[in-house]
Amino acid sequence: MTQESTVYPISLAQWSLHRTIRSDELDPLDFAQVTRDTYGLGGVEYVNSFFKDRVTDTAYLSQLRKRAADHGVESLLIMVDGEGAMGAATDAELQQTVDNHRRWLDAAKFLGCHSIRVNAQSEGTPEEQHARCVRGFQMLLPHAEHLDMDVIIENHGGLSSNGQWLAELIVKVDHPRLGTLPDFGNFILDWNTRESYDRYVGVAELIPYAKALSAKSHDFDDSGEEINTDYARMMKITRDAGYDGWVGIEYEGETLSEHDGIMRTRDLLVRNGCRVS
Repeated sequence: MTQESTVYPISLAQWSLHRTIRSDELDPLDFAQVTRDTYGLGGVEYVNSFFKDRVTDTAYLSQLRKRAADHGVESLLIMVDGEGAMGAATDAELQQTVDNHRRWLDAAKFLGCHSIRVNAQSEGTPEEQHARCVRGFQMLLPHAEHLDMDVIIENHGGLSSNGQWLAELIVKVDHPRLGTLPDFGNFILDWNTRESYDRYVGVAELIPYAKALSAKSHDFDDSGEEINTDYARMMKITRDAGYDGWVGIEYEGETLSEHDGIMRTRDLLVRNGCRVS
């Protein structure tokens, strides 16, 4: 299959339904069923905040795994937040962060995922943050390698949204189990000033190391195009780089309902060469 004809399968990020889940309208255990029955998709991306106290709860994880299997849905990854900075400045904080993320690698392995998504958080100058993050990932990756799992970093604010900085971090760590999860929309460098990094440049810099891809969406025009991101341009960047994985819907808008936002994102991806499962 040529790059031009690559048809990517579409997955659904659980965050797309975060309001529905938090309002108790959707039990996280039913996420796989909704992904298949409502949206016709065959891949799910979990968010750890929806079962953070269940990371070592084998009975709960077994339920998640069974629900996915029952509905013919593939568990792809867990997005991990709130477990410490991978570029922590002190030894004690860094060790705790690494230990926390090891538990999520174990949980993801149990569910049948290929990866956990983590954040490259740190403090200090760009050079100091690079060095600290390199150390943190070098501490975590042996466990990922032991489990035959990947660790993927998302552009998720701050320096991690600087595509060049993050790509250089991947190169510096130089481990086959470390990669990226480029997000179409998470290129805010400073939340106070709203300074942003060029999203197309950023995705082009990160896609060579990608093991997953997040099609972020917020709002749409009357023709169904996302008003912040040129999806056709993004998918060309993706294909030109030879990416061969899933494309995950991550609707984060507030104008539409979560259901409508997911559907519009799905339809837009299909028009740009992706497929439902």
